[in-house]
Amino acid sequence: MASSSSTAVDVPAVRPPTAAGIVASGRRPPIVLLLVAVAVGVVFLGPLASDEWRNVEHGSDVWSVLWSADTLDPLRRSLWLGTAVALSTAVIGTGLAWLTVRCDLPGRGAFRLLAPLPLVFPSFVGAAALIAGFSTGGLVEQLLTPLGIDSLPNVRGFGGAWLVLTLFTYPYVYLPVAARMRDLPPSLEESARLLGRRPAAVFASVVLPQVSGAIWAGVLLVFLYTISDFGAVTLLGYDTLTEQIYADKLYDQERAMALSLVLGGVALLVVAAERSFDRRRRRVEVIRSSAPLTVALGRWRWPALVAVAAVLFNALVGPVAVLGFWAWRGLTSSVDSIGLGTDVGALVEPTGNSAVVAVVTAGVAVAVVLPVAWLTARYRSRVGGAANSMVVAGFALPGVVIALSIVFWVIDAPLLGRWYQTLPLLIVAYVLHFGAQATRAAHVAVGAVPDRLGDAAATLGARRTRRFLTVELPLMTPGLLAGAGLVLLSTLKELPATLLLAPIGFDTLATEIWHASDRGALAQSSLAALVLVALSCVLTWLVVLRRADRY
Repeated sequence: MASSSSTAVDVPAVRPPTAAGIVASGRRPPIVLLLVAVAVGVVFLGPLASDEWRNVEHGSDVWSVLWSADTLDPLRRSLWLGTAVALSTAVIGTGLAWLTVRCDLPGRGAFRLLAPLPLVFPSFVGAAALIAGFSTGGLVEQLLTPLGIDSLPNVRGFGGAWLVLTLFTYPYVYLPVAARMRDLPPSLEESARLLGRRPAAVFASVVLPQVSGAIWAGVLLVFLYTISDFGAVTLLGYDTLTEQIYADKLYDQERAMALSLVLGGVALLVVAAERSFDRRRRRVEVIRSSAPLTVALGRWRWPALVAVAAVLFNALVGPVAVLGFWAWRGLTSSVDSIGLGTDVGALVEPTGNSAVVAVVTAGVAVAVVLPVAWLTARYRSRVGGAANSMVVAGFALPGVVIALSIVFWVIDAPLLGRWYQTLPLLIVAYVLHFGAQATRAAHVAVGAVPDRLGDAAATLGARRTRRFLTVELPLMTPGLLAGAGLVLLSTLKELPATLLLAPIGFDTLATEIWHASDRGALAQSSLAALVLVALSCVLTWLVVLRRADRY
């Protein structure tokens, strides 16, 4: 990260630090560290390699599966949905960033705090809120009936999936674009205004090119999230590739594995395209000489306010109101019927399970990826770079692909069959999927520790283990905790891996919401969703939003 007086334009997510933690150019990494990094990389590459090996071993014709109508149709729908959501989030995220950061929008300070908050909603919670809101006897019906509107729109299918995923993923574009806009130097915009250009022309010709890298990075992340989504598209009845993989997992395993390869391949192609684009971008240091210019909206001030308020209402107020409405009906109703019955006590165990498994996963993830982060931050090692790429690839793969690969791998291995549907295997799946989040934070944390401190401790006779525990680890702890927090937040919201790998009777808040929504118990699912959103909100504030201005 750059200092407060300068900022780097379009910095890649992970770079060997060059300031505080100097990359050791003349030293060879310890052989033990190399071996550990190789082992970690192999483990993270395991899901995709397992898919490929299973298809080869069983003689599966991947190409015939790929070119069949049963594959092309869901693939086309996945790509169409991903593209539509990516484009809409690019518009909404960039527009909100411009209005809340660079314009004289009334209440823009409050809007800057509220705009990233849809991150706390898992997509399947948003889908459940949409279904509950437009259901018979729901909040929307009760609001519209007095107005003489009796028929409600059908929210299922593509339209509902697009709306939900757009509303709850636009912060992936908003956050980097807003951070970039805060750091733009005013000189270019001032020059353009002196030449007589209007604010819209200045935005299009000066601002937009400077934030295009941030927009691109956010859009690619949204696209990956959308094509790998399982919960929202399944609840809303939009048949995508992830839903097909889950549906085929039992009665057509070979096809499920082939489809997993297709989906994993698409995800890796997107990541490769992003890395190629990133390498072609120039890293430029921009000196922030003063605060960014504030654009006067004029007669567009109040229409812009309405537009921003409408987005946040649909992304925050509406879902919370719907969930609260059904949860309150359930808590106050004396009728124990489908849709109205609630059992607060039934949420205690899923909440505890979610907290325990998330904390354990976060700790294991940090411990597993720390050797890779150490190798890439301290040494010029191709092994470390390759291991880091393998870890990142695990994050690119959809959760359903990783979980299904683990399922078939364990089933096929005689000695591992007893581990199927056990808690350790579930934690392994979480670590493989979200370990990259811990890697990035750990890389920065390791690089922030100057070599001279360890060297000084060595001259005083401290051994390698003692130097690590007493000198280096305390300095790395804040960064490692940030990485652990990101993993913890993602684990709380993970659904497909939990459905496939969780032990029988082991429910989390995510699975409780899923099962309650599936059986039409809207009150119970809404209550569980509110608990999950509350936990996610606290973690999002601590891990993401509190540091948003620094990125």
